[in-house]
Amino acid sequence: MFLRTFPGGELVQRGLDDLAKGEESEAALLVQIGAPRLRRLGFVIADTGSEPAEHRLYAHLAISEPDSAHSRYNALIRRLVSFERAFECAQ
Repeated sequence: MFLRTFPGGELVQRGLDDLAKGEESEAALLVQIGAPRLRRLGFVIADTGSEPAEHRLYAHLAISEPDSAHSRYNALIRRLVSFERAFECAQ
């Protein structure tokens, strides 16, 4: 619950929850993209070993709204980076 106090924390929490359930949601893919840095911050995230999460996230976004996939992808990445920076500063 404390992750939600950081910018983008609700998205990261949802992604962690979805990964724990084995779901491949936008949030889960975003957490996989951020996994190297999130691991350095103390999060436990399993390797997926398949196609890069960046490609899967973009494809997922393009299916639901192809015209806005690029801007939505960039917005999600910005939220992830905001979370990582804020969490890092709080430690």
